Amino acid sequence: MTDVTGASADVLHTLFHSDQGGHEQVVLCQDRPSGLKAVIAIHSTALGPALGGTRFYPYASEAEAVADALNLARGMSYKNAMAGLDHGGGKAVIIGDPDTLKSEELLLAYGRFVASLGGRYVTACDVGTYVADMDVVARECRWTTGRSPENGGAGDSSVLTAFGVYQGMRASAQHLWGDPSLRAKRIGIAGVGKVGHHLVEHLVAEGAEVFVTDVREDAVRRITERHDKVLAVADTDELIRVDGLSVYAPCALGGALNDDTVPVLTAEIVCGAANNQLSHPGVEKDLADRGILYAPDYVVNAGGVIQVADELHGFDFERCRAKAAGIYDTTLAIFARAKADGIPPAAAADRIAEQRMAEARRKR
Repeated sequence: MTDVTGASADVLHTLFHSDQGGHEQVVLCQDRPSGLKAVIAIHSTALGPALGGTRFYPYASEAEAVADALNLARGMSYKNAMAGLDHGGGKAVIIGDPDTLKSEELLLAYGRFVASLGGRYVTACDVGTYVADMDVVARECRWTTGRSPENGGAGDSSVLTAFGVYQGMRASAQHLWGDPSLRAKRIGIAGVGKVGHHLVEHLVAEGAEVFVTDVREDAVRRITERHDKVLAVADTDELIRVDGLSVYAPCALGGALNDDTVPVLTAEIVCGAANNQLSHPGVEKDLADRGILYAPDYVVNAGGVIQVADELHGFDFERCRAKAAGIYDTTLAIFARAKADGIPPAAAADRIAEQRMAEARRKR
């Protein structure tokens, strides 16, 4: 069933009625000459202009793209709130294969759509988009971050994203084992792309025993050629079953923690860079029931958004790094709240973020 616009009724129900909805604005964008089809979702501007990246991905359907934009935008509201930023949450997705569809014309058209929102949404990089892409988008839209230093930006935000995840791991280790050191711990990283390969560097430097996997052989090869002690495994299914795994770090796409993976996961801690790691409500309880400590994804992967937010005010890397280091204390505070309230850490993080957003709305 569809309405007169051709939009799926399921999509409209999600937007207006479901727990995944509650978004302030959703914009469908199309530029036929360039082939652009995009969705911009603004979940909340309670704390300030919505801030979130642009994902370029070959979705199986338009409905799947809309659903992803809605979920990612909602996650950005919580992430920005927990990071202490004066920004709400938003996200954009461009539908298509970036290797074949991406062009200057398309990115400029996308920039014009973002600009038409007048600053309610500030964009940045995400899966499938890079610093060079944001430089092009910025030619049509001043509300663009993640640009190159040559064009007034901060450059690659994956460096601080990985640093924040590393701090989240250290906090998890402190909470579970009474020591933040990851030395000699077995850590499995699924996805060693933009963020994952930086995370490997932190862990190798500390003396962790690192296992990696990625769907791209060249990404794995880049790691193993640089670090001969890093071990590659065939796929994620093998990684999550590694004997004696201390930490599992999902660093690719979402949904890594689900009804199939959680029962066989050998790790004691899950802490990774991927967004929306919990495939559905209830997975956080499944993890807790198995005694697996889950560091909420949107808390530990906030280093990148801390960086791009700072870009709007005159970027200073050391200032951003100091703020990203605070992810350690934030993660410990969430574990403490979870213990006090008798709830999983994911629920505790949600409560803290929702409280901050509610207080901001009351002050309006």
